[in-house]
Amino acid sequence: MGKITYKRLKGSQNMRQRLLLATLKSTPVLIEDIHADDTLPGLRPHEISLLRLFEKLTDDCLIEINETGTKLKYKPGIIVGGSHLVHDCGVSRAIGYFLEPLILLGLFARKTLVIILKGITNDSKDPSVDTFRSTTFPLLKRFGVPSEGLKLEIKSRGVSPHGGGEVHLTIPTVQHLTATMWTDEGMVKRIRGEAFTTRVSVQLGNEMIYAARGIFNRLLPDVYIASDYRKRSEAGNSSGYGISLVAETTSGCCISADTTVSYPRGDEEEDIEGEEKKELIPAADVGEKLASVLLEEIEKGGVVDSTHQGLLFLLCALCVNDVSKVRVGKLSPYGIETLREIRDFLDVQFVIKPDPSTGTVILKCWGSGMKNLSRKTT
Repeated sequence: MGKITYKRLKGSQNMRQRLLLATLKSTPVLIEDIHADDTLPGLRPHEISLLRLFEKLTDDCLIEINETGTKLKYKPGIIVGGSHLVHDCGVSRAIGYFLEPLILLGLFARKTLVIILKGITNDSKDPSVDTFRSTTFPLLKRFGVPSEGLKLEIKSRGVSPHGGGEVHLTIPTVQHLTATMWTDEGMVKRIRGEAFTTRVSVQLGNEMIYAARGIFNRLLPDVYIASDYRKRSEAGNSSGYGISLVAETTSGCCISADTTVSYPRGDEEEDIEGEEKKELIPAADVGEKLASVLLEEIEKGGVVDSTHQGLLFLLCALCVNDVSKVRVGKLSPYGIETLREIRDFLDVQFVIKPDPSTGTVILKCWGSGMKNLSRKTT
């Protein structure tokens, strides 16, 4: 076997996208100075967990980490997928952090991916599992992913700091992704959503729903926000509540926003010792604020919300050799960083053209093709 040539990178930025694209492109990478200037240098627990997840999905994967955790050698293996897989995502980041790369790897695996993920299902940092089910899955269908194979079941919810949630995910394999011409946002025709509570009064969920509906009902009549009140083993290990909302448009776009409120690390233990918990944000304020956030996302324009820009660009770049053209609102920092990593790993460059009349941005690219990225058939 010949000597392995590693693509040399520095720093911890965009670690998730780099590892994902390295795996899809079968490019060995050597990453140095990982969080080198931090008080605690080296790979973070969620980054190590992501590597272990990739290791479970692939065959002949090689991971080497130095003693300080500041240097990583990663040689990707063949993406196999498979069923009966289980992964504990930990509690430093939510399951949503792992879902985006996991979905893309699952699409290009040899076998249908069926996996159980454990950890935090809802928090304020990463997209919730509800958002993936209501917004991300419809986005995948735009690129030819069959809807009947996509499945995400929330068996139990878990919020920060102690998690305890569990979801069952199924991702079908595809021969290739289909290029798309998607520039019409359409008009919002309905609002859907779900409010949840774990180990707190169900009244908090009702207050979030009532507050959010109070804003939306002044704008359109078709508003429905479901409730999901979890108890005992289905409520995870921490108390909290949250809400996810999605605006569906006449052209099939889904614009989403979500948030979660829970006690900070340590507060629940203090309550056990007889001390008073810190007050959380009132549920009504949470519902009202998130409704305003969703309206701001709609106002920005584009066929996806700012959270989904990175995934949209990845899907366009991974398409067959054809042109994809999409419209987004103002480019988010995550979207910009994803464009850079796509250029470096896939050699795909987007033509970016602002549309002054709408304040949106139109992006166009030629797909990288599936010859080097698709699953290997037997």
